[in-house]
Amino acid sequence: MTVHRAPAGFPATLEIDYPDRDLDRLTTFLRPLMAIPIAIILALVSGPSVRAGTSNYAVGSGGLVFVPTALMLLFLQTYPRWWFDWNLALTRFALRVVAYLALLRDEYPSTEEEQAVHVSIPYPDAAHALNRWLPLIKWFLAIPHYVVLWFLGLAAVCCVIIAWFAILLTGRYPRALFDFVVGALRWLLRVVAYAFLLTTDRYPPFSLSA
Repeated sequence: MTVHRAPAGFPATLEIDYPDRDLDRLTTFLRPLMAIPIAIILALVSGPSVRAGTSNYAVGSGGLVFVPTALMLLFLQTYPRWWFDWNLALTRFALRVVAYLALLRDEYPSTEEEQAVHVSIPYPDAAHALNRWLPLIKWFLAIPHYVVLWFLGLAAVCCVIIAWFAILLTGRYPRALFDFVVGALRWLLRVVAYAFLLTTDRYPPFSLSA
């Protein structure tokens, strides 16, 4: 299995293999319906716990380990490895689902395999590389990125709609649209790594490029 390592640069990278082939027109046409099962699974593992009535059976649980991580960094300057592994695995899974919905790939999203969506986030040296106080304000410092990402998200949705028609007509995802959508997801990943995964103190660049 190929190991995709983070290059020298921002310590959170995303690469999605361009499908240099004819894409499946039928699954592209039905993509919103086909994605429903895996989207439900993602919602269950990434959302808060929902209990059925007065019973003790949880319908769903999970989500990024954010507040506990922030507290551990603040008081103990440690980032439990299994919390990091969970956050990374959930982030990778979520990006595979988003890539499928955005028509970037034909493969149905796996809950475990990397497939063609390559996410790399190095495990941080919390004691020496992370400021213990920054987790309290990173979410606030990232506000300019939220604004930009809102507009990027709108543009990416428009690109996906155009690509949907292009794939139905030609079988191909226009490369310029593909690169833009991947760039928007890459930007989002960097902000998430900084403000919510808390794996780096480096401020995310305002850039679509790798």
